[in-house]
Amino acid sequence: MSSSLHSEVIFDPADSGYHTYRIPALINSGPTVLAFCEGRVSSGSDSGKIDIVLRRSTDGGTTWGPVTVVHTTDDATCGNPAPVIDPASGDVVLLSVRNPAALTEKQLHVDDNAYTARRVFLQRSTDLGQTWSEPAEITDTVKRRTWGWYATGPCHGIALSRGPHAGRLLIPANHSVIPEPGQDPQPRHRFSGGHCIVSDDGGRSWRIGFVDDHVDDADPEAINPNESAAVELADGRVYFNTRNFGSRLSGRVHAWSGNGGDELEQGYRSVRATVAPDVQAALLRLPDDRLVLSTPRAAGRRVRLGLYLANARGTGWRRGPLIHSGPAAYSDLALLPADPGDATGGEGRLGVLYEAGEQRAYEQIRLARLPLSMLANGG
Repeated sequence: MSSSLHSEVIFDPADSGYHTYRIPALINSGPTVLAFCEGRVSSGSDSGKIDIVLRRSTDGGTTWGPVTVVHTTDDATCGNPAPVIDPASGDVVLLSVRNPAALTEKQLHVDDNAYTARRVFLQRSTDLGQTWSEPAEITDTVKRRTWGWYATGPCHGIALSRGPHAGRLLIPANHSVIPEPGQDPQPRHRFSGGHCIVSDDGGRSWRIGFVDDHVDDADPEAINPNESAAVELADGRVYFNTRNFGSRLSGRVHAWSGNGGDELEQGYRSVRATVAPDVQAALLRLPDDRLVLSTPRAAGRRVRLGLYLANARGTGWRRGPLIHSGPAAYSDLALLPADPGDATGGEGRLGVLYEAGEQRAYEQIRLARLPLSMLANGG
């Protein structure tokens, strides 16, 4: 175990009451690990009746408790779990979204009523995920009236620890700008925008940080930020690595913020060293301050989920270990404690929670645990 990758199924829809599990998110506080995802009731579609569900581990991800429901309501899509731990209180803060089950993502991108249909919610757990507060709506403080589609994460948020914004909680997010009357709403990816939301009071109140919109259908290399991951760098800046929604380019895009996510230093630019399809990815800072990114590593296909590694500045990306050679899609990352069965000194492990299967990318959600030594010198 100490020198190899171990992977197991964490969410299996067989006999679960859910058709499909999707959109994983992973956080931990010491030996307690929380694995979130969406439980899709009737199909694998992004619309329909969907719950946010959770499994807990109290031994660093070795064994797991049952699936519990965190956010549900009648005939609604509840999704995009984006958890973060408030370092001041130790509480788990969970951001998510909700809309009527009958509405599709396409409708929520372009419909004039999408502001009121797609809502943003906040929950809190004071006991590391055993119990949760009721969802409280925060839409009016984190969503502009001109936005239709809205998504928190999907993946974990971060708590800043350095500089003037230490203690700030930050959740990467994305949105769509509702087309103006007479404006062609297609292709909808050109209305996609990226932003983040921040809290300076331990996750009790939230506001919008930076906003990066791009509406331009004439540029074949246009960057349409969507589904970001964020990490605090060793120098205190925040680094964002993002899906380029609907782009003809293969790979990721990235940007930096020098003021805690309030503004970007400049707009998103291509990460030319990465090859990835149009898909979400996850991001984490390692104990040695390097960055690790998890994503499928094939142009145009959601297969071969693996890692990329970068230096402490978020540059110099290169390939690390392959996690899953078959179909795979969304993922999240967390640093896990050492394996209790490791007799070699107890190094920590990297946890990769990811969608995967043998025939389709959405058959199950699995957790890979690999020792940090596997990431030495690029992996």
